[in-house]
Amino acid sequence: MVARRAHNPKVISSSLVPATKKSRSEMSGFFYFRRMYCVYVLYSEKYDRIYIGETSNLIERFKSHNRLGKKGYTMRFRPWTVILTEFFDTRSEARTREKSLKQGQGRQWIKEKILPMYE
Repeated sequence: MVARRAHNPKVISSSLVPATKKSRSEMSGFFYFRRMYCVYVLYSEKYDRIYIGETSNLIERFKSHNRLGKKGYTMRFRPWTVILTEFFDTRSEARTREKSLKQGQGRQWIKEKILPMYE
C-alpha cells in the first residue's frame, strides 16, 4: 500500500481510491490508497461504434481517447462517451473481464442491455 500524508489531500490522483480495510484510528494521520483497475466501454453515437478498454487511470485514458491521442482506432470515431465502468482490485481480474466483453456474448450484452439506456 502507498501512504500519503493528510496535510495536502488535493495531491491525490484520480486513479487511487481510499482503501477500506483500515479504520480511521488505524491510519493515525496517514491516508492509505490502493490502485484500482477499470474496465470501460466507450460509445460513439455519431458512428454507432463501441470501444472496450482497461486502465488504472480512467480520466487520463478518456482524455487520450477524446482529445490527446494522435493515432489509433478511437481517434477516427470521436467524440466518445463512457457508458460503462467496472472496477477491480487486480489487473488480471480487469483483463479477464475486458476479454469477456470483447467476445461475441459480451458485445451482445452491451448492445442489448447497456446501449438502450444511452440512445
